[in-house]
Amino acid sequence: MEHSHKTTILLSPELRDRLRQLARQRGTSLGQLIREACISQYGLTSREKRLQAVDELAALELPVAEPAQMKRESVPEPEDIPA
Repeated sequence: MEHSHKTTILLSPELRDRLRQLARQRGTSLGQLIREACISQYGLTSREKRLQAVDELAALELPVAEPAQMKRESVPEPEDIPA
């Protein structure tokens, strides 16, 4: 990937330290970590790729019920939650 613009951002010491730690854990640079986060967060993906992803999701044959039934199956009743 070619980089042609430099941008300066200010981070708190705590955020900078945490991002450096994450970069080290992932074996990448702080700059690359931030670039990947920007792409992930702001969807710098072409319209064609997004539409292809939608088509692939639509083609999946997953068991899907009515929303009320799915909620009953996935959200516990308050009395079922351990204290």
